[in-house]
Amino acid sequence: MQRFIQTLDLVDDPALINEYVNIHARVWPEILHGIHQVGITRMDIYILGNRLVMLLELPDRIDFDKAMSRLATLPRQAEWEEYVGKFQNCLQKSTSAGKWQRMTKIFSIDPAES
Repeated sequence: MQRFIQTLDLVDDPALINEYVNIHARVWPEILHGIHQVGITRMDIYILGNRLVMLLELPDRIDFDKAMSRLATLPRQAEWEEYVGKFQNCLQKSTSAGKWQRMTKIFSIDPAES
């Protein structure tokens, strides 16, 4: 299993941040279906202030960049990205792959990786 950690900053406005959190309690069904369709088996998003951190897991056989490119083409994905884009501190009209920045692991205590 591959694990990817990504980050994104929201617009630093408490009302917008609250709305963004609430939107993620009601993610559109087409978006959830698309996430599963490209092979993502786990997705968690954490928030602290206006900073988001996303954990993604995909099977080893799936290429992350190809999965993200495919996700961008699925039904309602572009509409979703535009919808949530007003909350995100990034370029408008960006795809998810263009908004979220992959983080680099610098430390781990995980016996499975030894």
